[in-house]
Amino acid sequence: MTEPTDFIKYLFHKGELKEAYHHFGSHVIFDDMKNVIGVSFCVYAPHAKEVSVIGDFNGWDCSKNPMKKVSDEGIWTIYIEGVKEYDNYKYELITWDNHHIKKADPFAFHSETRPKTASKVYHIDGYEWHDIKYLNNLKEKNIYEIPILIYEFHFGTWKKKEDQNYYSYSEMADEVIPYLLEQGFTHIEVLPIIEHPYDGSWGYQGTGYYSATSRYGTPKDLMYFIDRCHQAGIGVIFDFVLGHFCRDEHGLYLFDGEPTYEYPFDDVRENPVWGTANFDLGKNEIRSFLISSIMFWMEYYHVDGFRIDAVSNIIYWLGDKNRGVNYKGIEFLRLLNTAVFDFQPNALMIAEDSTDFPMVTKPVYMGGLGFNYKWNMGWMNDVLEYFEEDSLFRKYLHNNITFGLVYAYSENFILPFSHDEVVHGKRSLINKMPGDYWQKFANYRLLMGFLMTHPGKKLIFMGGEFAHMHEWKDKEQLDWHLYQYPSHDSANRFVRDIMQIYKTEKALYETDHIGEGFLWIDCDNADQSIFSFIRKSKANEEVLLIIMNCTPLVFHHYKIGVPYEGTFEEIINSDKDYYGGSNQYNGDLIHTFKGKMHGYNQYIKILIPPLGISILKLKSKKVKAGE
Repeated sequence: MTEPTDFIKYLFHKGELKEAYHHFGSHVIFDDMKNVIGVSFCVYAPHAKEVSVIGDFNGWDCSKNPMKKVSDEGIWTIYIEGVKEYDNYKYELITWDNHHIKKADPFAFHSETRPKTASKVYHIDGYEWHDIKYLNNLKEKNIYEIPILIYEFHFGTWKKKEDQNYYSYSEMADEVIPYLLEQGFTHIEVLPIIEHPYDGSWGYQGTGYYSATSRYGTPKDLMYFIDRCHQAGIGVIFDFVLGHFCRDEHGLYLFDGEPTYEYPFDDVRENPVWGTANFDLGKNEIRSFLISSIMFWMEYYHVDGFRIDAVSNIIYWLGDKNRGVNYKGIEFLRLLNTAVFDFQPNALMIAEDSTDFPMVTKPVYMGGLGFNYKWNMGWMNDVLEYFEEDSLFRKYLHNNITFGLVYAYSENFILPFSHDEVVHGKRSLINKMPGDYWQKFANYRLLMGFLMTHPGKKLIFMGGEFAHMHEWKDKEQLDWHLYQYPSHDSANRFVRDIMQIYKTEKALYETDHIGEGFLWIDCDNADQSIFSFIRKSKANEEVLLIIMNCTPLVFHHYKIGVPYEGTFEEIINSDKDYYGGSNQYNGDLIHTFKGKMHGYNQYIKILIPPLGISILKLKSKKVKAGE
């Protein structure tokens, strides 16, 4: 391959090329005996006067391998014999005023390890996958009616070797997959894994949109990691940034001396706060570049879905509602999501959007943006504000807990306790909790219980599952020694157990996006800070009653009206002693009594634990009342 066909060039310039990675970048060429004989290169540089390939193979001399311009709009190609896999290379672009610019390949499949910045020739084909059973099972699922428990994960700081070096992609498979299975997570969401120059950006300022960062190994090492996850039944989600990119000299910024990937308008080209440049989402070639990048990770890496970062920065100019809607950005998102679901109907396309822009998770044909999930940032902020308050004053923030149900079904939500909430002085989840040491852990268990019982899929950032004390230290591994302490070990035991209940009780996941699956029993008891509600599966096959007590008081013989006459059993109580609680629980079956309470004709009397959450399951049902 030395030059894209006219049809491919037409699609690229029209913004409709969804597999640009098959034609752009560097591609190893083999002879009939499967020996490498050379490499073809293709790059988009519309403003350049000349473009050359420089690298290990020509002494980095721009006069040796000048490229040919094959479209008036700026596609350049060349085939060079003798280039080998893993050779380093860049493009040297000469502007019309004879300024020389050296850039990494935007379509490179592999890159040098930072601080070096060259691209590397890499043969992306040839990995032998073993996840066909997983992929076939995925096709049979309704992703809205299955349990989704996402573990948000940063490759470099989850765990390090004894010498403090990183685990490689392949080595990490042996470390994290058994842990995910033990804990009970269904998916792992990896913070941005595309090549990026600065560790402190956590991958959110990328330079290589087709290049898995070489910090942790080769592209096929990452394929192996994902393959192993799939074989274990674990889905893999990539955190991905489509709105903005790194401004480092070797990257996409002013690629050929003028705005190429970014907007040409001075007022919206850059994000001063982040120090990044915004992709020109209305430009056809950039649409082909970005949509193809998502398709690339799905085709070659079998990625299950993407959490799209900073969608508000795409919906509104610079993420500022006062600047108005970026209609080209809206159009781009619709094109992207249409392409993804045409390729993989059960993909996860998750919007990290902090705005109230409507119909983010509605299909494109209904006028929506086409995502199928959205992070519920409002719920997260309200709930954490409530739990950070001293229990004595929580009654004044009562609506923080109830308000989420007003809009819980307006979108398909994921409830996130993400990395953003445990950095920059915000404190870890456990250290957000008020009170003495015992109350902190009781509040933590209560918080995690509310997460698991509230409508919506779930996400927890690494460390959150065992009450990590420190904020996320983005240069160090998690404090794994905390598992040696009974308070953390028992806290994690509760998280594991309630996640298992979430995964096995249809009432907690099957109707996450169906309003009929939720029913408040009492949402008005602000004075006692007690909440009670029902979660139901489809056709009321399973019924759970959830009671939350957000104060340290114990309530005996507490009456709660219920819509069913019958028998309940407490299936989990966060105050059990083996979770670190005071052991105030309901050990016997709980029978209903006749009498008016909370609008129903029968009620139960239960023990309500301090700073605790209880889940009662309806075991036998005699008569439906009030239905």
